[in-house]
Amino acid sequence: MFVALFATLDTKGREAAFVCQELVRFGVVVKLVDTSCLGEPAVPADVPRERVFAAAGQDLATLRTRADRGEAVTAAARGAAALAREWHGAGTLAGVMGLGGSAGTTIGTSAMRALPIGVPKLMISTLASGEVGAYVGTKDILMMNSVVDVSGINRISRAVLSRAAQAMAGMAKAGPWTASAEDRPLVAATMFGVTTPCVEHARSVLERAGLEVLVFHATGTGGRAMEALIEEGAIAGVLDVTTTELADELVGGFLSAGPQRLTAAGRRGVPQVISVGALDMVNFHGRASVPAKFDGRRFHRHNDHVTLMRTTPAENRALGREIGAKAAASRGPVEIHVPLRGVSALDTAGGSFDDPAARSELCLGIRERAERVPVHEHDLHINDPAFAERMAQGLLGLLREKANPAR
Repeated sequence: MFVALFATLDTKGREAAFVCQELVRFGVVVKLVDTSCLGEPAVPADVPRERVFAAAGQDLATLRTRADRGEAVTAAARGAAALAREWHGAGTLAGVMGLGGSAGTTIGTSAMRALPIGVPKLMISTLASGEVGAYVGTKDILMMNSVVDVSGINRISRAVLSRAAQAMAGMAKAGPWTASAEDRPLVAATMFGVTTPCVEHARSVLERAGLEVLVFHATGTGGRAMEALIEEGAIAGVLDVTTTELADELVGGFLSAGPQRLTAAGRRGVPQVISVGALDMVNFHGRASVPAKFDGRRFHRHNDHVTLMRTTPAENRALGREIGAKAAASRGPVEIHVPLRGVSALDTAGGSFDDPAARSELCLGIRERAERVPVHEHDLHINDPAFAERMAQGLLGLLREKANPAR
């Protein structure tokens, strides 16, 4: 098995060669992959750039003629991801490294995001001390700050690059990560602070039934991470208590998980129980971050950095339709559970977001599009233990149905 080191060898050749030497010194087999396009490689590659661009369905000569750096980086990223998937599928990949600035980081992390969780991934980047969400995505990528530019070998870069090689060598030599035979089936659950009591009680029910529960904080990143794990086939069932990210996507809040939220389980046929947790709110940062078009709406100041805005009855109707339609499209067993007395800790009798009309519209929207999906309305609040119990028991029933379809 080998570690693949992705680098643009026309500009980062010396630095990449140093990392290769360090990896070899620490007893690791390494393949140096050239992802450059326009300049000439400063050092030889184990995997030439022609193969990288061919994996992306591109011709290197044509790209060089166009001399469009953006197009070249996009193609190299696609090719790097394709090669990483190929090598992992063949069982020969021990880990992936990358080094560089914006282009190198884009290419290297594209290869890393193409791999499942557990495969060692380390990116040495000039961007690692800033906002890296776009590069890391939903994967377990280790971002290492290069401190100085990745340009030459000096006392700073030598220390950083050598330590990075040591870290990768340790991960790669530990061998592939494998699930234990004692691991229990995984259930994914979604939670917000305002739905915590519900999820905690439901989790205890599921754990007593022999399941392992992964809780995802419904802040956009959490929803995307959950959807990605479901898509990879790692999740046996979903307890989607807190679908609040749909509200941010619809209205324009800051915690959207994108339009694909609430689709992976249905596409994969994974049993899922869906609820409407925290659909009473759209998330913004401080009050000044709220667009002027929302002046006059109902707000709740959570703290100096979080401002919540109450969704309207019309928005709830639209959210209900979306949930109903996505549930109806599921290829696997699915149920929807609606708490009629409130969908969050704020949406309760006398609470700052209490709105029976909005809850009614939410239910109507769900029933309009849910078709043959069972919709259970409970005269309970979402954080009532009885509601959590019914959701958890519903999922256990769907899992049994999936396991024994003939019964």
